[in-house]
Amino acid sequence: MSNTTIQAEREALIALAHAVEPGDARIGALIDEWGAVQVCERMRAGRLGLREQASMQARLARVDVEAELASAHAIGARIIDRTDREWPTQLDDLGAARPLVVWVLGAANLRLTALRSIAVVGARAATAYGEAICRDWCSVLAEHSFTVVSGGAYGIDAAAHRATLSAEGMTICVLASGVDTPYPRAHDALVARIADEGLVVSESPLGQEVRRQRFLTRNRLIAALTRATLVVEAAVRSGTTSTANAAMALNRPVLAVPGPVTSVMSGGCHKLIRDTDALLASRIEDVLEVIGELGEFSAPAPDRRSIDDLSPSQARILDAIPARGSININDLVMDSGLSAANVSGALAVLALRGFADEGPGGWRLAGRA
Repeated sequence: MSNTTIQAEREALIALAHAVEPGDARIGALIDEWGAVQVCERMRAGRLGLREQASMQARLARVDVEAELASAHAIGARIIDRTDREWPTQLDDLGAARPLVVWVLGAANLRLTALRSIAVVGARAATAYGEAICRDWCSVLAEHSFTVVSGGAYGIDAAAHRATLSAEGMTICVLASGVDTPYPRAHDALVARIADEGLVVSESPLGQEVRRQRFLTRNRLIAALTRATLVVEAAVRSGTTSTANAAMALNRPVLAVPGPVTSVMSGGCHKLIRDTDALLASRIEDVLEVIGELGEFSAPAPDRRSIDDLSPSQARILDAIPARGSININDLVMDSGLSAANVSGALAVLALRGFADEGPGGWRLAGRA
């Protein structure tokens, strides 16, 4: 496409983003078929054949693209569309329901920042247990250069953002409102800090307030933007589980943190683990193994000091070594009833596996003086 065509397509996408609700797959399918410019023209002419055509037409007539671009520039925001080099291509996995454009506050590059990212979501009415897990794990994720993506809500979302910022990591807040009208209002300062140190993203135009449906469409954006979704706490019926469902629909991994069986706020996590392909995450290493590059966070090797794999003779020699002090090999032969050759072989294995050490006074348990 020529620069003129690309610019026209960009302006049409921005205009349509003001005329339709986020995630409208019908409009997305028409754009895929005809292009945004053609859809705009047909919408203005009332020739789309959709039931909501009149209201869309009225909203489109009020859009001044140049004024919207100027408004975004005035608050330090930018509008990224599908033709932009900063566009995160993983959003295209949403197909016809992918965003038309997104508004972004923050200096970081959205595409690059989201390449190594994980969604951390959970209950608004989070428990102390859930918030503690969230803070600890997000700090580790930040240390390993993972971007933590969440929705800026009370509870787990806010804990995820704050913990990541405290660890000097990168976090993205995806809002269900415009980037200039964050919800909840009590988090204005938090969202402002995220804009300064991370990114604030929305597919709703400036000035737009939240609506119930926009929380759900926002959740599918969080799922699509990230490598995997970690559910820290969730009730059985909650918006958090919609994020998990959206991630699974995109074939992205979902991990859920188990909690007390008496906790209502862990009921949704338990249901995900029981009824879906969600993975149980009982430690941060479980998460890192899933979201890291191949071999980056390999499962730890079995403890070489485990006694389970010792042979009977090796276990007998280990039992014969005193808890304090040392014992020479002749005494081990006498105490164990084994031949000198068997004792020597067993000691070599015990030393190799970190159970025993040989010192000037004989053999002793590893780590003992």
